[in-house]
Amino acid sequence: MRCPKCGCQDDKVIDSRASREGATIRRRRECLKCGHRFTTYEEIEREELMVIKRDGRREEFSREKLLSGLKKAFQKRPVSPQVIEDLSEKIVNEIRDEYEREVPGSAIGERVMKGLREIDEVAYVRFASVYRRFQEATDFVHEVKKLEENSK
Repeated sequence: MRCPKCGCQDDKVIDSRASREGATIRRRRECLKCGHRFTTYEEIEREELMVIKRDGRREEFSREKLLSGLKKAFQKRPVSPQVIEDLSEKIVNEIRDEYEREVPGSAIGERVMKGLREIDEVAYVRFASVYRRFQEATDFVHEVKKLEENSK
């Protein structure tokens, strides 16, 4: 590993520990030339997952895109960033466990909607309005009525 301070490739590992429920290993390193300490993360390299879009196009799965969509849905809602991160991680793990190479976009969208519904109904309706392509105000009313029926 190249030292970020001096560029030397000689270092020693000072500490190693599992993080993110064992999905990654955090290593604390020290450069043998300049003594600078830095942290690296090691994780299993998986084959890239492709998302099959509604129109048939294929796009590489992006954890960042998922997290961005969740953040938009939760915008100005009383939900902590950690809850959003945890939901994102849960969805990614479920998708990777169930699908090897290709995943339908609908499978991702439905998992997102399920997670949002359990955490915050406003975020759920926001996401649903984009995901289900609401065209009129009655579409919103219909979705809110479904929420009310499910919570009874």
